[in-house]
Amino acid sequence: MKINVVLVDDNVFLIRTIQEKLSFFPSIQIKYSANSGEELLEKLKKDTAIHLILMDIEMPNMNGIEVTEKVKQKYPHIKIIMLTVFDDDESIFKAIQAGADGYLLKEIDPTRLYNGILETFGGGAAMNPSIAKKTLNLLRNPEVELKKEKSDVTLSLREVQVLEQLATGISYVQIAENLFISPATVRKHIENIYKKLQVHNKLEAVQKAKRDRLI
Repeated sequence: MKINVVLVDDNVFLIRTIQEKLSFFPSIQIKYSANSGEELLEKLKKDTAIHLILMDIEMPNMNGIEVTEKVKQKYPHIKIIMLTVFDDDESIFKAIQAGADGYLLKEIDPTRLYNGILETFGGGAAMNPSIAKKTLNLLRNPEVELKKEKSDVTLSLREVQVLEQLATGISYVQIAENLFISPATVRKHIENIYKKLQVHNKLEAVQKAKRDRLI
C-alpha cells in the first residue's frame, strides 16, 4: 500500500528538497503540493484521498497551524506532521492544540523523515527528541501560560536591508550590486546576522526575522 502524502510550503525549493528526500521510498506517493494554506484547502476539495500532510508553519496569510486546524475540522482522517524550523514552546503547543499528529524539523534526514511518516500513519506521533521532551514538559505543566518570546535582537539598518534582499532568494553578488557594496561586505553582514539571530543558514535567518517582525 502506498501512503499518499501532500507537501505544503511557500518555498518551492524546500518542496523540491522534501520530494527528493522521499523519492528513495517507493511506498510514499506525493499526490500534490501546495504553496499556501488557501491552495491546499482548494485542492483538498477535489482530492481527499490523502493519508498525510507535511505542513510548514511560517506561511503568508494563513500560517500552518491555522491551516492544520481547518483541515482537521473538515478532514479528521488526514494525519498532519508539522515540518518546520521552529522548535519554540509556543509553536509546538499551538500545533498540538490545532490537532497536529507529529512535529519534525526540516533538517531531518530522509530515513528519519520516512520513519516519522510511517509512525504517524500507523497512529503514533513522530517527533524529534528535543521536540518530544518539550512536548512532555508542556503536557506535565498545562497550567503554565505560554508567552511568546519577544525578540530583543537589534539589527542595523544595513543588516535589515541585506536580510530583506536575502529573503528574495537572490545571490550575494546581486545583493551587493543592489546595495552598492562588495560581496565580501555582504558576507560579513550575513555572518553578523546569523550570530545575532543565533541561526545557521539563510532559511532559518529569514524565517526567524519574519517571525520576530525584524523584516
